[in-house]
Amino acid sequence: MLGIQGLSRHFGGVYALRRVSLSVRDGELLGIIGPNGAGKSTLFNLISGHLVPDDGTITLRGERIDGLPPHERARRGVAIVFQGARIFRGMTVLQNVMVGAHGRTRHGFMDAVLRTPLHAREEREIRDSAREALAQVGLDSLGDHSAESLPLGQQRSLQVARALSAAPAVLLLDEPASGLRAGERRAFSELIERLRVKGLTMLLVEHDVALVTRLSDRILVLDLGEVIAEGSPEAICKNEAVIAAYLGASQTA
Repeated sequence: MLGIQGLSRHFGGVYALRRVSLSVRDGELLGIIGPNGAGKSTLFNLISGHLVPDDGTITLRGERIDGLPPHERARRGVAIVFQGARIFRGMTVLQNVMVGAHGRTRHGFMDAVLRTPLHAREEREIRDSAREALAQVGLDSLGDHSAESLPLGQQRSLQVARALSAAPAVLLLDEPASGLRAGERRAFSELIERLRVKGLTMLLVEHDVALVTRLSDRILVLDLGEVIAEGSPEAICKNEAVIAAYLGASQTA
Protein backbone atom coordinates (compact mmCIF):
# COMPACT_ATOMS: atom_id res chain seq x y z
CA MET A 1 0.00 0.00 0.00
CA LEU A 2 2.74 2.46 1.00
CA GLY A 3 6.40 2.26 0.05
CA ILE A 4 9.30 4.49 1.10
CA GLN A 5 12.79 4.13 -0.29
CA GLY A 6 15.92 6.02 0.82
CA LEU A 7 14.01 8.98 2.27
CA SER A 8 16.20 11.79 3.63
CA ARG A 9 15.60 15.31 4.91
CA HIS A 10 18.05 17.68 6.56
CA PHE A 11 17.71 21.09 8.18
CA GLY A 12 20.93 23.02 7.76
CA GLY A 13 23.67 20.54 8.50
CA VAL A 14 21.53 18.26 10.65
CA TYR A 15 19.74 15.25 9.21
CA ALA A 16 16.24 14.80 10.64
CA LEU A 17 15.84 11.67 8.51
CA ARG A 18 18.59 9.73 6.73
CA ARG A 19 17.99 7.03 4.08
CA VAL A 20 14.83 5.64 5.68
CA SER A 21 13.09 2.80 3.85
CA LEU A 22 9.91 1.00 4.84
CA SER A 23 6.84 -0.68 3.39
CA VAL A 24 3.32 -1.02 4.74
CA ARG A 25 1.04 -3.79 3.59
CA ASP A 26 -2.63 -3.27 2.83
CA GLY A 27 -4.58 -3.49 6.10
CA GLU A 28 -1.48 -3.39 8.30
CA LEU A 29 -0.94 -1.16 11.33
CA LEU A 30 2.71 -0.12 11.48
CA GLY A 31 3.79 1.45 14.76
CA ILE A 32 6.67 3.94 14.67
CA ILE A 33 8.52 4.71 17.89
CA GLY A 34 11.73 6.42 18.92
CA PRO A 35 13.14 8.93 21.41
CA ASN A 36 12.48 12.66 21.09
CA GLY A 37 14.17 14.02 17.98
CA ALA A 38 14.26 10.62 16.28
CA GLY A 39 12.55 11.92 13.12
CA LYS A 40 9.06 10.50 13.57
CA SER A 41 7.11 13.71 12.88
CA THR A 42 9.45 14.57 10.01
CA LEU A 43 8.64 11.22 8.44
CA PHE A 44 4.89 11.88 8.67
CA ASN A 45 5.30 15.41 7.24
CA LEU A 46 7.23 13.97 4.30
CA ILE A 47 4.56 11.33 3.63
CA SER A 48 1.70 13.85 3.83
CA GLY A 49 3.54 16.41 1.71
CA HIS A 50 3.98 19.13 4.32
CA LEU A 51 7.74 18.75 3.87
CA VAL A 52 9.70 18.01 0.69
CA PRO A 53 12.39 15.28 0.86
CA ASP A 54 15.98 15.98 -0.09
CA ASP A 55 16.25 12.47 -1.47
CA GLY A 56 14.22 9.28 -1.77
CA THR A 57 10.83 8.20 -3.09
CA ILE A 58 7.32 7.66 -1.68
CA THR A 59 4.79 5.45 -3.46
CA LEU A 60 1.11 4.84 -2.77
CA ARG A 61 -0.38 1.76 -4.41
CA GLY A 62 2.77 1.58 -6.53
CA GLU A 63 2.54 5.17 -7.85
CA ARG A 64 4.99 7.89 -6.82
CA ILE A 65 3.49 10.72 -4.78
CA ASP A 66 6.62 12.44 -3.44
CA GLY A 67 6.31 15.19 -6.07
CA LEU A 68 2.68 15.99 -5.26
CA PRO A 69 1.41 18.80 -3.00
CA PRO A 70 -0.46 17.88 0.22
CA HIS A 71 -3.97 18.34 -1.22
CA GLU A 72 -3.22 15.99 -4.12
CA ARG A 73 -1.85 13.34 -1.76
CA ALA A 74 -5.01 13.71 0.33
CA ARG A 75 -7.13 13.29 -2.80
CA ARG A 76 -5.25 10.07 -3.60
CA GLY A 77 -5.84 8.65 -0.13
CA VAL A 78 -3.28 9.95 2.39
CA ALA A 79 -5.02 11.21 5.53
CA ILE A 80 -3.39 12.46 8.73
CA VAL A 81 -4.59 13.04 12.29
CA PHE A 82 -2.29 15.52 14.00
CA GLN A 83 -1.32 15.59 17.66
CA GLY A 84 -3.26 18.75 18.50
CA ALA A 85 -7.06 18.78 18.45
CA ARG A 86 -7.53 20.65 15.18
CA ILE A 87 -11.18 21.52 14.77
CA PHE A 88 -13.08 24.21 12.89
CA ARG A 89 -14.58 26.44 15.55
CA GLY A 90 -18.05 27.82 15.06
CA MET A 91 -19.11 24.66 13.23
CA THR A 92 -21.01 21.59 14.34
CA VAL A 93 -19.48 18.16 14.75
CA LEU A 94 -21.13 17.00 11.52
CA GLN A 95 -19.96 20.06 9.57
CA ASN A 96 -16.39 19.48 10.78
CA VAL A 97 -16.46 15.95 9.45
CA MET A 98 -18.03 17.00 6.14
CA VAL A 99 -14.99 19.21 5.46
CA GLY A 100 -12.87 16.08 5.20
CA ALA A 101 -14.95 14.65 2.35
CA HIS A 102 -14.90 17.72 0.09
CA GLY A 103 -11.46 16.83 -1.28
CA ARG A 104 -12.94 13.94 -3.28
CA THR A 105 -15.80 15.89 -4.87
CA ARG A 106 -15.98 16.97 -8.52
CA HIS A 107 -18.23 20.03 -8.36
CA GLY A 108 -16.65 23.48 -8.56
CA PHE A 109 -17.38 26.97 -7.30
CA MET A 110 -19.98 27.76 -9.96
CA ASP A 111 -21.78 24.47 -9.28
CA ALA A 112 -22.13 25.58 -5.66
CA VAL A 113 -23.30 29.08 -6.60
CA LEU A 114 -25.86 27.78 -9.13
CA ARG A 115 -26.77 24.78 -6.96
CA THR A 116 -26.50 22.43 -9.89
CA PRO A 117 -27.72 18.80 -9.67
CA LEU A 118 -24.07 17.66 -9.38
CA HIS A 119 -23.52 19.93 -6.39
CA ALA A 120 -26.74 18.82 -4.70
CA ARG A 121 -25.98 15.13 -5.23
CA GLU A 122 -22.42 15.36 -3.96
CA GLU A 123 -23.47 17.39 -0.92
CA ARG A 124 -25.94 14.62 0.00
CA GLU A 125 -23.18 12.04 -0.46
CA ILE A 126 -20.80 14.07 1.70
CA ARG A 127 -23.37 14.39 4.48
CA ASP A 128 -24.09 10.65 4.36
CA SER A 129 -20.38 9.73 4.47
CA ALA A 130 -19.82 12.15 7.35
CA ARG A 131 -22.64 10.56 9.35
CA GLU A 132 -21.22 7.11 8.63
CA ALA A 133 -17.77 8.25 9.80
CA LEU A 134 -19.25 9.66 13.01
CA ALA A 135 -20.96 6.33 13.65
CA GLN A 136 -17.62 4.54 13.25
CA VAL A 137 -16.04 6.63 16.01
CA GLY A 138 -19.09 6.60 18.29
CA LEU A 139 -20.11 10.25 17.84
CA ASP A 140 -23.21 9.75 15.71
CA SER A 141 -25.51 11.19 18.40
CA LEU A 142 -23.46 14.41 18.64
CA GLY A 143 -23.59 15.59 15.04
CA ASP A 144 -25.53 18.77 15.85
CA HIS A 145 -23.35 19.72 18.82
CA SER A 146 -20.72 22.45 18.64
CA ALA A 147 -17.36 20.83 17.89
CA GLU A 148 -15.51 23.04 20.37
CA SER A 149 -17.84 21.92 23.19
CA LEU A 150 -16.55 18.35 23.03
CA PRO A 151 -13.95 17.15 25.55
CA LEU A 152 -10.47 16.49 24.22
CA GLY A 153 -10.94 12.75 23.79
CA GLN A 154 -14.03 13.23 21.62
CA GLN A 155 -12.34 16.03 19.66
CA ARG A 156 -9.57 13.56 18.83
CA SER A 157 -12.20 11.03 17.69
CA LEU A 158 -13.78 13.81 15.63
CA GLN A 159 -10.46 14.29 13.84
CA VAL A 160 -10.39 10.59 13.03
CA ALA A 161 -13.96 10.78 11.70
CA ARG A 162 -13.00 13.71 9.47
CA ALA A 163 -10.11 11.67 8.08
CA LEU A 164 -12.36 8.63 7.55
CA SER A 165 -14.93 10.69 5.62
CA ALA A 166 -12.29 11.13 2.90
CA ALA A 167 -12.16 7.33 2.42
CA PRO A 168 -8.37 7.16 3.00
CA ALA A 169 -6.09 4.46 1.68
CA VAL A 170 -3.60 5.20 4.47
CA LEU A 171 -4.28 6.90 7.80
CA LEU A 172 -1.35 8.58 9.59
CA LEU A 173 -1.86 8.95 13.33
CA ASP A 174 0.62 11.43 14.85
CA GLU A 175 0.60 10.93 18.65
CA PRO A 176 -3.21 10.67 18.78
CA ALA A 177 -3.29 9.74 22.48
CA SER A 178 -1.17 12.71 23.59
CA GLY A 179 -2.81 14.66 26.42
CA LEU A 180 -5.66 12.21 26.92
CA ARG A 181 -6.71 11.00 30.36
CA ALA A 182 -6.61 7.28 31.15
CA GLY A 183 -10.26 6.67 30.23
CA GLU A 184 -10.01 8.71 27.04
CA ARG A 185 -6.80 6.92 26.11
CA ARG A 186 -8.48 3.55 26.59
CA ALA A 187 -11.49 4.57 24.48
CA PHE A 188 -9.23 5.91 21.73
CA SER A 189 -7.18 2.73 21.76
CA GLU A 190 -10.39 0.71 21.30
CA LEU A 191 -11.34 2.94 18.35
CA ILE A 192 -8.00 2.31 16.61
CA GLU A 193 -8.37 -1.41 17.24
CA ARG A 194 -11.82 -1.39 15.59
CA LEU A 195 -10.40 0.38 12.52
CA ARG A 196 -7.56 -2.13 12.43
CA VAL A 197 -9.99 -5.05 12.48
CA LYS A 198 -11.88 -3.46 9.57
CA GLY A 199 -8.68 -3.52 7.52
CA LEU A 200 -7.72 0.16 7.39
CA THR A 201 -4.01 0.67 6.66
CA MET A 202 -2.48 2.84 9.40
CA LEU A 203 0.83 4.26 10.59
CA LEU A 204 0.90 5.14 14.29
CA VAL A 205 3.47 7.44 15.89
CA GLU A 206 3.12 7.47 19.65
CA HIS A 207 5.32 7.97 22.73
CA ASP A 208 3.25 5.44 24.68
CA VAL A 209 5.26 2.34 23.79
CA ALA A 210 2.83 0.03 25.59
CA LEU A 211 -0.06 1.35 23.47
CA VAL A 212 1.94 0.95 20.24
CA THR A 213 2.99 -2.56 21.23
CA ARG A 214 -0.61 -3.54 21.94
CA LEU A 215 -2.05 -2.17 18.69
CA SER A 216 0.63 -2.72 16.05
CA ASP A 217 1.15 -5.63 13.70
CA ARG A 218 4.75 -4.51 13.25
CA ILE A 219 6.96 -1.80 14.75
CA LEU A 220 9.69 0.34 13.20
CA VAL A 221 12.12 2.15 15.50
CA LEU A 222 13.87 5.42 14.59
CA ASP A 223 16.81 7.00 16.39
CA LEU A 224 18.63 10.14 15.23
CA GLY A 225 16.82 9.95 11.89
CA GLU A 226 17.76 6.36 11.06
CA VAL A 227 15.98 3.01 11.30
CA ILE A 228 17.63 0.98 14.07
CA ALA A 229 15.12 -1.88 14.33
CA GLU A 230 12.02 -3.32 12.69
CA GLY A 231 9.93 -6.35 13.60
CA SER A 232 7.11 -7.79 15.65
CA PRO A 233 6.16 -6.04 18.92
CA GLU A 234 7.60 -8.98 20.85
CA ALA A 235 10.95 -8.79 19.06
CA ILE A 236 11.18 -5.00 19.39
CA CYS A 237 10.63 -5.12 23.17
CA LYS A 238 13.66 -7.43 23.48
CA ASN A 239 15.90 -5.61 21.00
CA GLU A 240 19.07 -4.34 22.71
CA ALA A 241 19.53 -1.43 20.29
CA VAL A 242 16.00 -0.22 21.06
CA ILE A 243 16.51 -0.51 24.80
CA ALA A 244 19.78 1.41 24.52
CA ALA A 245 18.14 4.16 22.44
CA TYR A 246 15.48 4.73 25.11
CA LEU A 247 17.54 4.22 28.27
CA GLY A 248 21.03 5.19 27.12
CA ALA A 249 23.89 2.82 26.43
CA SER A 250 25.51 3.46 29.82
CA GLN A 251 22.39 2.34 31.66
CA THR A 252 22.02 -0.84 29.63
CA ALA A 253 25.67 -1.89 29.84
